[in-house]
Amino acid sequence: MKIIEKEIFSCRQCGHCCHGETTVSLDQEDQERLIAYLRKPRQEVIDKYLRITEGVVQMKTVDGHCIFFSRQGCLVHPAKPWRCRQWPLHDSILADEANFTAIRDSCPGIRGEMGYEAFHRKFSLYLALKKAERKNEKK
Repeated sequence: MKIIEKEIFSCRQCGHCCHGETTVSLDQEDQERLIAYLRKPRQEVIDKYLRITEGVVQMKTVDGHCIFFSRQGCLVHPAKPWRCRQWPLHDSILADEANFTAIRDSCPGIRGEMGYEAFHRKFSLYLALKKAERKNEKK
């Protein structure tokens, strides 16, 4: 599976995915992992690093990027939220060629030179293998 992943994506740790005025939402597991990694009390982590809007918990942004982004990369990389771990290899990239193009253009790590059809085939296989792997873990 790692071989297929490397054929379609190689993270350059450029931080393009960390920029914007919003960040990913954090589920309970993400929050617990972040709190444990930072070794700070829950309320301090919430006050310093998170924002909660209508029950949705997100990381704060600073100067147009995630609060944990630095020139050296993600400051909480080992504890980053699952959506950050997944990006850009998210099944939405398969929705249509326009989606693929938009995501490829925003992420220099996507190996888009192979084109949409080849990427679609390889990424579909990757997702199927990953799903089978998760199914086997549950047994």
